[in-house]
Amino acid sequence: MYDLIIIGGGPAACAAGVYAARKRLKTLLIAESFGGQSIVSADIQNWIGDNHISGFDLAKKLEGHVRSYSDILEIKSPELATGIRKIDREGGISDFEVITTVGKYEGKTIILAAGARRRKLGIPGESELDGRGVVYCSTCDAPLFKGKTVAVVGGGNAGLEAVQDLFPYATKIYLLEYGDVLKGDPVTQEHVRKNPKVEIILNAQTKEIIGKDFVEAMVYVDKKTGEEKKLPLGGVFVEIGSVPNSEMVKGLVDLDKYDQVIIDSKHGTTSVPGIFAAGDITDDPYKQNNISAGDAVKATLAAYAHLLDRSKKEELNA
Repeated sequence: MYDLIIIGGGPAACAAGVYAARKRLKTLLIAESFGGQSIVSADIQNWIGDNHISGFDLAKKLEGHVRSYSDILEIKSPELATGIRKIDREGGISDFEVITTVGKYEGKTIILAAGARRRKLGIPGESELDGRGVVYCSTCDAPLFKGKTVAVVGGGNAGLEAVQDLFPYATKIYLLEYGDVLKGDPVTQEHVRKNPKVEIILNAQTKEIIGKDFVEAMVYVDKKTGEEKKLPLGGVFVEIGSVPNSEMVKGLVDLDKYDQVIIDSKHGTTSVPGIFAAGDITDDPYKQNNISAGDAVKATLAAYAHLLDRSKKEELNA
């Protein structure tokens, strides 16, 4: 029986692991891999404390920090959590069973830090050029495209914000939207439309991303005319949303309409006492590595407080 089981291997999970170990909690961390979504970023410039760091190097640093507490923190990786079952005990106390691709583990508390995965276009060239001009985080990667012509795919708030992030860097920005109208906030739309760098293309169905070693062009179809068009580019920002890795807790904790885990941002608590969450799996609106790590620290301290209260209850019930 573990005091705490942490699910995930990104900044949130690793921050939770470090703080759990420092509180001397008997902890298990289950991670399919380390690094989170940023592992594909060639140059991260907003991880506090590092002017420049690659996603690969950040992943190694996170993993190394967690593994430095191997005397108190156990790691199961690569291993994927697939489900969680609540086990009710006497005296109003609950434990949890985590089911993975390898086995089953029981814990008194859980921190969900499994992150999210970027929604992909699913077109030829996307996966082949991922990290070589095809990117999914404008906040992380916009500075890498200084002086280049780029395309942003997605006309919602995420796409509009990506365009704004690119204003100081790109020389030309194509904004491609599948529908016949942009879906983002009117105020943001106005700001984007006013910038002479931006060309908005509606009714655009992306078909292919072309490039040998790096992105060179994108092909799309004009849905109204059926005409196929090609844009010479130096980068493609895919901003069509993300999918939280919350399948394991569907039906257990409350999720929002996007399947994000609903939390109280003050403590990272979920609808089930004893289960906490942090990072991109949650409904926190700001999906950033630094925020994920900080929120995970809060969730870990809250889990520690929960365990202290539980101990008092167990003493009273004894």
